[in-house]
Amino acid sequence: MMRVKPSALVMGLYLLFLLLPIYWLVNMSLKTNTEILSSFTLFPRDLTLRNYMVILTDPSWYMGYVNSIIYVTLNVVISLAVALPAAYAFSRYSFMGDKHLFFWLLTNRMAPPAVFALPFFQLYSSVGLFDTHIAVALAHCLFNVPLAVWILEGFMRGVPKEIDETAYIDGYSFPKFFVKIFMPLIASGIGVAAFFCFMFSWVELLLSRTLTSVNAKPIAATMTRTVSASGMDWGVLAAAGVLTIVPGALVIWFVRNYIAKGFALGRV
Repeated sequence: MMRVKPSALVMGLYLLFLLLPIYWLVNMSLKTNTEILSSFTLFPRDLTLRNYMVILTDPSWYMGYVNSIIYVTLNVVISLAVALPAAYAFSRYSFMGDKHLFFWLLTNRMAPPAVFALPFFQLYSSVGLFDTHIAVALAHCLFNVPLAVWILEGFMRGVPKEIDETAYIDGYSFPKFFVKIFMPLIASGIGVAAFFCFMFSWVELLLSRTLTSVNAKPIAATMTRTVSASGMDWGVLAAAGVLTIVPGALVIWFVRNYIAKGFALGRV
């Protein structure tokens, strides 16, 4: 009889512990509210897709996903556009206060979003950016740009400076060298930075809820406002949770190799 190694058993129990909430969320999303509230079942007795149909047909639900995808995409693009040249400067040049500036960037990432909620709200209300996608994207840049700079700087330090000098000798301008030669060399770092920027912006609730009301309201804010006169719609809320997990799972799947390389380089 084959013996199971204790380490394999522990890992199996740990994975079961991690996957149990996800299974229970999917299980609830396929039940009616009556079944959810009346009985404890491991599988749906009356399997239904009504909860998913509500989300896919009700504009107040599916527009939450559209709004979230828009401002998350904007945030990732802006964060990488700002972080790439900044990280290159930190990795290639020494200047007065460079270490202090680098540490100051990281301190912004350490601050809780609640500290900046009121200042951002007042600022965006006064300049007419409240309840817009760009407002949330720019607010999240305060946290994502320092993280992206820190990750990218580590990858860039691993690229020999001789490559830069060789490219300049061959007649490459800096933009052409940076896009055609340097960026492909740090593609793993860009993937890792994009992943972490995406995940923070996708799951962040406080700023996205404070800075939006109707036109740009994200799915996270929509999920917190599901109470009606008839009570909480648990099935729809569970279905929304399942659909919220899907984009993050897809991103992890596509950048999984980059994340592993980031762990190997010690920057993740």
